[in-house]
Amino acid sequence: MRNMKETPIDFSIVNQKIKESLLPSIGKGSIREIKKLIDEIEKATGDKFVRMEMGIPGLPPVKIGIEAEKKALDAGIPAIYPDIFGIYPVKSEIQRFVKMFLNIDVHIEGCLPTVGSMQGSFASFYTLNRMYKEREGTLFIDPGFPVHKQQIKIMGHGYRAFDVYNYRGEKLRAKLESMLETGKVSTIIYSNPNNPSWICFTERELKIIGELATKYEVIVLEDLAYFGMDFRKDYSKPGEPPYQPTVANYTDNYVLLISSSKVFSYAGQRIGMMVISDKVFDTKAPDLLRYYNFDTVGRAMVFGTLYALSSGTAHTPQYALAAILKSVNDGEYNFVEGVKEYGKKAAIMKDMFLSNGFKIVYDKDEDNPIANGFYFTFSYPGLTGEELLSELVYYGISAISLAITGSERIEGARACVSLVSREQFPDLEYRLKKFHEDHQK
Repeated sequence: MRNMKETPIDFSIVNQKIKESLLPSIGKGSIREIKKLIDEIEKATGDKFVRMEMGIPGLPPVKIGIEAEKKALDAGIPAIYPDIFGIYPVKSEIQRFVKMFLNIDVHIEGCLPTVGSMQGSFASFYTLNRMYKEREGTLFIDPGFPVHKQQIKIMGHGYRAFDVYNYRGEKLRAKLESMLETGKVSTIIYSNPNNPSWICFTERELKIIGELATKYEVIVLEDLAYFGMDFRKDYSKPGEPPYQPTVANYTDNYVLLISSSKVFSYAGQRIGMMVISDKVFDTKAPDLLRYYNFDTVGRAMVFGTLYALSSGTAHTPQYALAAILKSVNDGEYNFVEGVKEYGKKAAIMKDMFLSNGFKIVYDKDEDNPIANGFYFTFSYPGLTGEELLSELVYYGISAISLAITGSERIEGARACVSLVSREQFPDLEYRLKKFHEDHQK
């Protein structure tokens, strides 16, 4: 194990800051709690960490959006309330975007700007889980984004979950059906590519999810926060295959949650997209009248939930998103090319981990090696994820435990590559090597 006097980050200061944080364990801390702890250690020591705990963009925002937003600001747009359902230019470009890059057709009414896709998921849970009074809530195909479960808990909804690690391919069908046949599930949620594991569902798996969603009248919430970022295929050509894989090819029971934070590096303006299928938008569910003045999903979502949450999405970011999407849809801006740096960095960083005794936890999509992208998962022999993170902090490396994501791989941790600059690679390599020297048996 580590020599307490020779860790790269001052051992006594790290101990002090951990104690002050009141965290029972670093490995059980939330993402924001870990961030605050590392901020405090960096401030006290003057040493810069290799920070992999936060899944936030590490690239400049798309300038097209900035210029469009400046123009809207200069035109006095902030003085005007936006419509709850979004301005026409952004709704129109969202509709075009899903046609160009997913090859699906959706009525413009179901194309809604949201306050980040986080508001989209909150509004979806809130509305869709109230369609049938005899149902309990959401099924999580884990691992997943921890805050989605926090949203569910805040609402008082029930949820079920399973780690997909042992249920890839055709095995997914029986596992999923065993949970849906209870009749208690209203919605299913997963991310694709996946946060935190970076697995990507295959067409066979998406078909299984879609078929069972139709069979049991369950609505799939497909979180596409990392749209087009499976760099093994080129999804960047508007109107040309291959298209971003989606469950929408296999069921009409879907809501797509599309973020601007990663693909456009526009996280700070909190602008995302919710795309509701025509069938779901027009579905009548009399049990909604317990909470809304409307019994159709679309009207309940827009004039009930979204109205109550924020009275619409901030006005000028809608103009930014409309301009970005128009440029992407017209083939003028290649948004995938703009984020390929994440995949390039992941390949280098994973090699560093593997060369120093670490292993990749989620390593395959069925029989194919996993892609290099925004995240990867790692473990070290003989240590749980909680123990691993508690050790790594002394070496100036931060990440989060897979345990807080719903993963059953208790030995694992999640790394995000976005904030790690290439200039830090020598530090990362040195610290991993030192860690391996101190911990190998």
